[in-house]
Amino acid sequence: MTGKTSVVTEERFRQGFTYPDYIEQINVNKDRFDRHHGTAKEAISEDDVAFLKQAVENGATKVLVLGEDWCPDVYRGMPVIARVAEASGMELRVFPRDTNLDIMDEFLKNGEHRSIPVMVFYTSDLKYLFHWIERPELADQEMSAIGQEIERDMAGQDEDTIRRARRDRVNAKFPSWQKETVREWRGLLSQALGL
Repeated sequence: MTGKTSVVTEERFRQGFTYPDYIEQINVNKDRFDRHHGTAKEAISEDDVAFLKQAVENGATKVLVLGEDWCPDVYRGMPVIARVAEASGMELRVFPRDTNLDIMDEFLKNGEHRSIPVMVFYTSDLKYLFHWIERPELADQEMSAIGQEIERDMAGQDEDTIRRARRDRVNAKFPSWQKETVREWRGLLSQALGL
C-alpha cells in the first residue's frame, strides 16, 4: 500500500459505519457477531489496553475495516477490532467490501485476493501505518491441521456432518485466536510506531 495514492480520504473515512451502526444494518449473523464481541472482551488484557492507549498517544488513532456479514472470518474477527477501538479510543469505521471495491483493491491478499476482514491502521491525518488481513497466522496453521484431522477421522461421513465438525472445531479455537490477533496487532503497531 505504501507509495500509492489512496482512495481513503478524510471525507471517505467519515462515510464508513461505526461498529454499532454496521451491526444494526447487517442482514445475517448478528447473533454470531454478538457472541464473538462477548468473547473478544476476554482477548484483551489490561496490559494490551495500556499498550493500545500508548499506541493511540503515539499516532495510531484510526482503523478502517472491510468486511461482509456472511463471512465467518469477519463475524469472528471484526468484533476483536471493535473491542480494541473501544478500549483504546481509536476511531473505527467499517466499510462493506462489496460496495467499496476501490478500497478493497488497495489491500488484496497476496496481491490478488479480496480476502476479508481487512483492518487498516492510520494516524489521525490518515497516514497509512499497516494493514492486516483475514485471521492470525496461527489460525491458518491450526485450520489446516483441523482439516487434516477431520479428513482422517471422518472419512466416509456425509458432507454436512464433516462441515459441522469442522465449524465446531474452528469455533472452539477462536477465543484463543482472538488473543493471537491482538498479539499480532501489537507487534505490527510496535513496528509501525517504534514502540
